[in-house]
Amino acid sequence: MALRERLFDTVVACFKRHGAAAIDTPAVELREMLVENYGDNSRLIYELQDQGGELLALRYDLTVPFARYLAMNKINNMKRYHIAKVYRRDNPAMTRGRYREFYQCDFDIAGQFDPMIADAECLKIVHEILSKLQIGDFLIKVNDRRILNGMFAICGIPESKLVTTCSTLDKLDKMPWKDVKNEMVREKGLSPEAADRIGEYVQLRGGMDLVEKLLQDPKLSQNKLAKEGLGDMKLLFEYLTLFGIVGKISFDLSLARGLDYYTGVIYEAVLLQQENNHGEDSVSVGSVAGGGRYDDLVGAFDPKGRKVPCVGVSIGIERIFSILERRMKASGEKVRTTETQVLVATPQKHLISARLKLISELWDAGIKAEMMYRKDPKLLKQLQYCEDMGIPLVAIIGEQELRDGVVKLRDVATREEVDIPREELAAEIRRRLEP
Repeated sequence: MALRERLFDTVVACFKRHGAAAIDTPAVELREMLVENYGDNSRLIYELQDQGGELLALRYDLTVPFARYLAMNKINNMKRYHIAKVYRRDNPAMTRGRYREFYQCDFDIAGQFDPMIADAECLKIVHEILSKLQIGDFLIKVNDRRILNGMFAICGIPESKLVTTCSTLDKLDKMPWKDVKNEMVREKGLSPEAADRIGEYVQLRGGMDLVEKLLQDPKLSQNKLAKEGLGDMKLLFEYLTLFGIVGKISFDLSLARGLDYYTGVIYEAVLLQQENNHGEDSVSVGSVAGGGRYDDLVGAFDPKGRKVPCVGVSIGIERIFSILERRMKASGEKVRTTETQVLVATPQKHLISARLKLISELWDAGIKAEMMYRKDPKLLKQLQYCEDMGIPLVAIIGEQELRDGVVKLRDVATREEVDIPREELAAEIRRRLEP
């Protein structure tokens, strides 16, 4: 939890820096509200039933509840972040940060704005967070659902098979193209020729150069949807260049993101390789952030079908956490699990009352203080406890200190001791420890 809190602090600081307000929504939603929105992944929803027989479900992500929240409260404009647990009936894989109950950290911008400005900011946020967390080299892949749908149309994929084709395509980062093609043909019923035509496109990746090349593509540029998507992609790359992050962005036509609700730009951040200096197996954790534009989702929950365009990103905090945890274990680095600033200690017997009085004064002054829960603990044991727990200071109060009206303040690391007037102790602790 200590490491996790440190991660959350970094993520929340970034969200706040970009002007987001925090919201919360219930863990339980109406079942019908969830099952329509996750494509093939709907089978992973945990379903519930209340005493009255109403069909409910645990939330699968934080995006659909956000859209429902906007629709119910008739909100047209909002920049929000939400950190909460979500639930998936999946096969857990602990080392890869895949759980059935896990935290998501979402940032979303809702409202009618000019193209690609909000989308570019979401990508900037991913870049800021992953750079700050120092989890290794990463790449942010971008694509657009309109480009994908246009590509599928010119390759002869019927509209009824768009969603399942997308979820198969989404496996391309885990499986070779040969296996993905097999699944498309055998399980999803595409013709081998259509699959081959898709294969020519989905193996393309690049930057602004690829956008320009596809704008000249005789077939793709004739498709209205694809042309719109490519025009916006060009604009997005211009904004990302201004943000100075274009070096970490790859326009990747294989990126599909298997969720039904995306309508425009989609993106996913992946770690390129795990540093492996300690001889342990490298951790493969897949994507560590993802998101995109979903302009129709709020309208689906609004009785009048009122649309609120949205774009957002989710940081895969559990996957990042599993990487950092492995790395810390390998390097032997310890994380402090408490924030205790000082241990109140006594060197002789029969001084429990002196300890209780002093610790109470420190607590009342806002100092984070602890003491041992024994009447007469040995001084060595008290000092050892500080070393084990990483507590930086010890306030020692013995008979002599009581007579002199002082407290002996000991620095655990250097072992230096100095007498401090009792009334100045809290201020001195603060002075030494606060940055």
